[in-house]
Amino acid sequence: MIHKIYELYKSFHDFLRLFPKSEKYSLGQKIENTILEILEFSLQAASASKQEKTALLKTTDIKLNLLKILIRLANEIKAIDNKKYLILQEKLQEIGKMIGGWMRYLN
Repeated sequence: MIHKIYELYKSFHDFLRLFPKSEKYSLGQKIENTILEILEFSLQAASASKQEKTALLKTTDIKLNLLKILIRLANEIKAIDNKKYLILQEKLQEIGKMIGGWMRYLN
């Protein structure tokens, strides 16, 4: 899962360079920071106790849902085109399934 988040960040970082200047340092920066937070929480969950893992994964899932909304917003305001949006959305869904599977495994 961590590798998938890493790949998501690399893809978004490439797309961020194409963001309009008016969005690059606001919405673009928020999306970038949220991806990095998801990566951070996932790394923490990987080495945490079972109880801590559950809480960290819930936080990660909330951040992932926020990220989905932010990326959809970026698409709707034309900061990213539909092709890039679909690439990111596919990666987000895959990460979401992994988080969900990990949470089900712990419960």
